[in-house]
Amino acid sequence: MVSLGQAAIMTALMGLVIFFCRVFPFFFFRGDLRADQKTGKKGKAQAAFLSLVEKTAPPVAMTVLAFNAIGGPIRENPQGSIPVLAAAAFTALVHLWKRNSLISIIGGTAVYMVLSRIM
Repeated sequence: MVSLGQAAIMTALMGLVIFFCRVFPFFFFRGDLRADQKTGKKGKAQAAFLSLVEKTAPPVAMTVLAFNAIGGPIRENPQGSIPVLAAAAFTALVHLWKRNSLISIIGGTAVYMVLSRIM
């Protein structure tokens, strides 16, 4: 059991961690994102880095979330993985077909719920 003092210390530490995570980008990108007039390098490097991050971060985050969501049930119950895999495949196919996230997510969820009940 954690005492009240320990809980307060842990809460304060986590508050500091969250605060520094929120403040870090402002210190990291405090320079002008445009190219410096004299050297022409700092702004271009930061702009290129930001361009890379904005292109790669969303697909990477979605891939990690998808593998985590699919991998958990498969590890827990390998025999019951058919509904999970079928729903994931259905979601991907509907999204490629319709290009509508809402329809894809609702359709995949419905397929999973139906298959998990009948299998």
